[in-house]
Amino acid sequence: MMTRTSLGRLLMCIALGSTAPALAYDTGHLVAQGENDIAHAAHAYVDRAQELISQGMAYVGIRYRRGGTSPETGFDCSGLVQRIFRNAAGLELPRTAADMARLGEKIGRDELRPGDLVFFDTMRRTFSHVGIYVGEGRFLHAPSSGGVVRMDAIGGHYWTSRFNGARRLLADAGG
Repeated sequence: MMTRTSLGRLLMCIALGSTAPALAYDTGHLVAQGENDIAHAAHAYVDRAQELISQGMAYVGIRYRRGGTSPETGFDCSGLVQRIFRNAAGLELPRTAADMARLGEKIGRDELRPGDLVFFDTMRRTFSHVGIYVGEGRFLHAPSSGGVVRMDAIGGHYWTSRFNGARRLLADAGG
């Protein structure tokens, strides 16, 4: 059984991007096999999330283009997310933000982790905009005509008032 101490260590390591050192020992004892499985799942989740963020950061500065799906021609919000998930996680996502919002596990804003999809109402309809949460209250997206792929604070007034929800597509660590 996972103790409160080892669970706390696991959560801290997920936030820091490492699981092995904290889970190798639990108060001086080797952890049980089940905890090692959780550690491996957590590490895999962190690795996949980091790959998503790394892929996405490579597109920062690429111009917005409605219907765009490539760095050569530009990206719209769903084209950017679709490309990143295909290249970094091997997942084929639907083409629109509204269709993406039907996938994965519905999560609350207070549960966001890097790699989660975040959705907004930017065109007077729900799920009309999508981005990828990168951590520390920021998300990556292709905002609008005349803009470029960039990171914005999810807590800013504009985005807070338009937030529609979030979805987790990557396998959750430990369950």
